[in-house]
Parts: sequence; structure tokens; C-alpha cells
Amino acid sequence: MKKVMTGAQAIVECIKLEGIRHAFCVPGESYLELLDAIYEEESIQLISNRHEGGAAFMAEAYGKATGKPGIAMATRGVGGANLSIGVHTAHQDSTPMVVFLGQVDSKFRGREGFQEVELDQFFQHICKWAVEIRDVERTPELVQRAFRIARTGRPGPVIVSLPADVLSQKAEMVFGPVITNPKPKPADLEISQSLQVLKNSERPLIIAGGGVIASNGEENLLRFAEKYNVPVLASFRRHDVFPNNHELYVGHSGLGTPVEILDTIKQADSILAIGTRFSEVTTQGYSVISNNQKIIHIDIDFNTIGKVYSPVVGMVADANEALESLLAAEDVVCIPQQWKNWAAERRSVYETISGIKEEKHHDEVDLKQIIAVLQKHAPTNTIFTNDAGNFSGWLHNFYQFNHPKTYIGPISGAMGYGVPAAVGIKLARPECPVVSLSGDGGFMMTLQELETAVRYNVPIISLVINNNMYGTIRMHQEMHHPERVIGTRLGNPDFKKLGESFRVFSARVTCDADFEEVFLEAMRSNKPALIEVVCDPNKISFKATIESIRTKHKQQLINN
Repeated sequence: MKKVMTGAQAIVECIKLEGIRHAFCVPGESYLELLDAIYEEESIQLISNRHEGGAAFMAEAYGKATGKPGIAMATRGVGGANLSIGVHTAHQDSTPMVVFLGQVDSKFRGREGFQEVELDQFFQHICKWAVEIRDVERTPELVQRAFRIARTGRPGPVIVSLPADVLSQKAEMVFGPVITNPKPKPADLEISQSLQVLKNSERPLIIAGGGVIASNGEENLLRFAEKYNVPVLASFRRHDVFPNNHELYVGHSGLGTPVEILDTIKQADSILAIGTRFSEVTTQGYSVISNNQKIIHIDIDFNTIGKVYSPVVGMVADANEALESLLAAEDVVCIPQQWKNWAAERRSVYETISGIKEEKHHDEVDLKQIIAVLQKHAPTNTIFTNDAGNFSGWLHNFYQFNHPKTYIGPISGAMGYGVPAAVGIKLARPECPVVSLSGDGGFMMTLQELETAVRYNVPIISLVINNNMYGTIRMHQEMHHPERVIGTRLGNPDFKKLGESFRVFSARVTCDADFEEVFLEAMRSNKPALIEVVCDPNKISFKATIESIRTKHKQQLINN
């Protein structure tokens, strides 16, 4: 396909060919031509944000929700620096994303022009590829390559720097076809070796990560686990990879995971790791997996295999294709009784820890009861997202994600993710209710994106868990420097009045007995909603109070 058009028009044509329907930005004069080209394209809706960080988070979550690259745009060095947090999140979370950054005119380059930064160099450490378009006729080639790199292999972010003059230049553009993502299959020998390792084990365990979700392999993971009766543990913030109410689901390894769940990993003698990079958080600081455990590692990126642990079998393969091959390898399976006992034992441990006894408190908030209400009333297709913070421990450990593609959380642990991510998810999947959980610290970083939700009529429900502090850091502060509080106390506005000023549904809850009706009313409102949940600051995590942490520290001093 050949067309004479501007560089900006060629970029829009590439976005259109990819079937992407939304782009997120804070507008800037350096890429006005690109904004104007989007104005002419009815199939793409521009979402104008209140901060580039919010735009990047929206685009990143949009990429997770659709499987297509999220589009973020900003101007020159200042806009690029602001949205870098979303680029880093996409990099750590393996999310497809393409970022278009306006740049100074080509003839001004190298003179420290207004807001000039070498954008490709600035971002190259936290993206898969960074490129500056210098020849307008190469725009389709480079932009289509950017999309290909963002989508294929281990997905991730790509940065495209756009000198302002190149966007307005015209040339005859040649567009290639949109590629289908490669789905490499494992070799037959790798499959047979993997099954042999499992057969020789007494306590096999599957650790499933984002690669399963990205490859749409959840159903085959379920079939494989059931065929061999192998328990499944989700990697950090990939809870929805396997139905949590299934008898073979044994928990999630993340921040604050109970030691009883971590013992499941430690006790396993063989681990089938599918689509996980063995992150620091999943492995609890690389501490829960030992050299005497046999690891079968399946990942689409050859750089990931053996990066943390040396596997006895390493497969470079699409997770779903690998599961298909594993399922097809044998028709007759004899499950040892020991495997059944092992799976049942570890499931029992998980059920004991994750269970909630429903009760209503009229004088305080027990966050377990908040989770119980969400479990009871959120429709089955509700998608949850969350910010960084200790409050997420209640969601992670007590909410049951029983359906695929219903949880989108930041593996990078970035604060400020919740609200903009919820907006991006809702735009990507408008048929699904979307609920965001944030602490007061993270919420205040991107709360301005509530106005974006109002302006574009995006009905999300945002819960603000308010304890007037940076809770996670306060917890660590008390663990290492008890009773020496500095920098972690916060003052907050009246969140209910703040929400009302944004024209969103607003409510304040001071006891969990009131939450149920408020949540139902927020869902019925069909508009952006903000619910403040006021918590006792002493209840610093779902496992500890500030008081108990201080007591423990004093006891350690006595013992030492």
C-alpha cells in the first residue's frame, strides 16, 4: 500500500492498522501535527490527561486489558520524563506499549533547544527499543517495527522520538502488513524431558505468571493441572491466571505473602514455571527456591531462561503452545496418591489463610469485610486494579479471582497506578465493571485523573483506603527504626468533598457495616465513583499492627 501523506498521518495510519482505538496524552506543541492527524481519524479516540504519568499508566493498563500496545504521547524532555514511570511499569510488567514523544526541530538538535533531551538515549534502559525518526519516508517502516517489537517475544514498551518538522513533511509512504504474533512451540524432546522430571518428583508445583495470561493459556493451564493433579501457585500480581476457588489453587507469592503459602514453594521438589521471570517479589528476595529443586522453565524470551535459576529443562516457547504440547504428549495418566495428598494438603493451608468470617462492625473498618462485600456483590466480569501499598495485601490474600482476565496490577509496584489504570481498563473493556483500590498516598499522586474519567464519562469505582500515612514505608520504618517516625505521616483533604467537586459519586465510610450499601449505590450510579474507607492507622498490614511490630522488635533486643 502506497500513499502520499505527512509523517504524522503515517503514524496514525499505523495505529489504525493495528486496530488500536484509543491514545492517551497530555498535548504539546512539538507534536501538534500528530494530534491534528488523529482529529481526522474517526476510529481513534484521543484521551487528554491531566498529567503525563496518568496518561502512561492508562496506556499501560489499556495494553494489559487488550493485548495490543497502549499508546501514550507527550512532548519533548519534560513530558517524556513525566511519563517515564509508566514506561518503567510496562517494562517490568511485560506490557506492550508504544510511546510517541515530540522532539525539537531537526535543525535545532544538539543546541540544547527548548526542552531538548536525547529521548532515545534517555529511555533505552527501560524499554525494548528506542528510535528517532529522521527521514519522513521511513515513518511507516520504523513505526510498524515499533509495534512489532512491543508485541512480540516478551512484550514491552518502545519509544519513538518525533522531531516536529518531520511530522509535517510529506512523502510517499509504503505500509507493510500487520504481523501475527509468533507462537513458538517447544521441541518434542523438551516436552518428554519435562514430563519425566515431573514423574520423578514427589511434590510437583506449577508457578504460573503473566506469560500464561498474555498467551491466553489460562484454559490449558487448568486442563494440564487437572490432568496431572499438580497444584498451581500464581506469581506476583497474576492472581487471575488460575481460578482461586479451584481445589488445585494454592495461593500467590507476592508482597507480604504468609509464610505458610511460601512453604508450599519451599517444600516442592520440582517446579514447572510457566511464563514467569522469577522476579524478586515472587521469589521473596530469591530466597524460597533452592538448588536442590528441579526447575522446568517455560518462557517466550530466551534471555529469561536461566537468568535467575538454572533449569533442568528450559523451553523458549509461547506459554499456551507449550501447555498444548504438554497436554498432547500422553493420553494415559496415572496420578500417584502422594501427588493427590500433596495438592490437598497445600490447598487446605491456602483455604485456612484466605477464608473470611463475615461479620459487620459498626465502630471500625475491618478490611477483610470490605473484601467480603466486593466478593459478594461485584459481578463475575469485574476487573480489579490497585495502587501500591500495604492495603493491597487484603485484596491479594482474601479476594478470590475465579475468572481469567479480571485482575490488572502493577508488577513494578508504582504508586499512583490505581485510578488512571482503572480508566484505561474501562475504555479498553467497557462491558466490564472496573474497581480500583488505592491508599491515600498513591491516590493523591494521580487523583486528577478522576476529572479525565468525568470528562470522557468513564464509570469506574475508586476505593481510597485512608490511614493518613505512607503505610508500607511506615511499616518498614517501625521494623528497622521503631518509634522514630519521619516523613511518613500525611495530611489529607476531605475526600468526599473532593470527589463532589469533581462531580463524581462520593461517599465516606468509617465502619465496614456501612460499606455494602455504599458500594451498591456506587455501582447503580453508573458514573465515576469515589469511596473513602477510613482505617485505623495502627492496623498497618493484614498481618501486623504498629504496636505488634514494636513489641516484636523489643523482644528481639532482649533475646540478643
